[in-house]
Amino acid sequence: MTAESRRQNLVVSGAQIEAALTRVSAAVIVRDCAGGGTEYLLAQRPPGKAYAGYWEFPGGKVEAGETFAEALVRELQEELGITVTAMTPWLTRHFVYPHARVEIRFFRVTAWTGDLQPLEHTGTVWLNAGTMAGGRDLDAMPVSPVLPANTPILRALALPPVLAITQAAEVGVATELVRIARARPRLVQVREKAMNDTDRQTFTRQVVDLVHAYGGHVLLNGSVDEAMAQGADGVHLTSAALMACAARPDVPLVFASCHTPTELRKASSLGLDAVILGAVKSTPTHPEGSTLGWEGFAQMVEGVALPVYAIGGMSQADVSIAQAQGAQGVAMMRGW
Repeated sequence: MTAESRRQNLVVSGAQIEAALTRVSAAVIVRDCAGGGTEYLLAQRPPGKAYAGYWEFPGGKVEAGETFAEALVRELQEELGITVTAMTPWLTRHFVYPHARVEIRFFRVTAWTGDLQPLEHTGTVWLNAGTMAGGRDLDAMPVSPVLPANTPILRALALPPVLAITQAAEVGVATELVRIARARPRLVQVREKAMNDTDRQTFTRQVVDLVHAYGGHVLLNGSVDEAMAQGADGVHLTSAALMACAARPDVPLVFASCHTPTELRKASSLGLDAVILGAVKSTPTHPEGSTLGWEGFAQMVEGVALPVYAIGGMSQADVSIAQAQGAQGVAMMRGW
């Protein structure tokens, strides 16, 4: 998927959104695969509907007096014959179709009762969430075509719930490499600003070799040129670097640090892959620093089109809490 296609329709002007806006709830129904990894469900639109034959995440319009969550529960009962028992808010998409302007709130649905069956669709299919490198190749999808507003969700599905951040300058290079080898995080950000250029570049190459060997991916917190020279899969931008960007860097994965709604909007307009938002809680290095708290975090991520990782005092126990507030997961330096 190109950078331009990732940017397409991420931001719609307020006037467009307000004019004949249709509000929709959509379910990203996920389950664990028997051999590891995650599968998600797509359903095929039936004849007689707009975009008949296209594959989509199931859901439907929000009726008067309903919340987005209530609408989704009702729609899944009608369309698939299931009753949702566990779901969390996730991403919001604004999209302009020829026949309508829509705001789509996506929810991750992880538990339900009843036998799932296509009551209002032509059929359903379970697909593997895939890997991050290069994103989901839509030309290689087992089913096609996919409803246009749904395609960025396929890329977000491949992102893991934990982003591991290195601290080799603090604990030592050898210790950090052993920690990575033992924990095998799927996504690692090399963040070593205290290292000199030579040591950071050497460490980055070591991390890339180690993480790539087990199928993970590496971001470098630094310049695009340095990230690509060391074989990283992408770059993590500071908030200052984000705001200075006129266009998305031309690399497979681009993340950024955000602290304000303005920065979140900028990341969305550039079509980045994900952002890190915080600090949610105090940290050992900034015990007196200002924090968002979970309520403030939830308020900031509501309506955001990109996957968001919570940062600041996070641990493995915070993954489910973060996802309940609309996050992709958590980013942490110590707890992984």
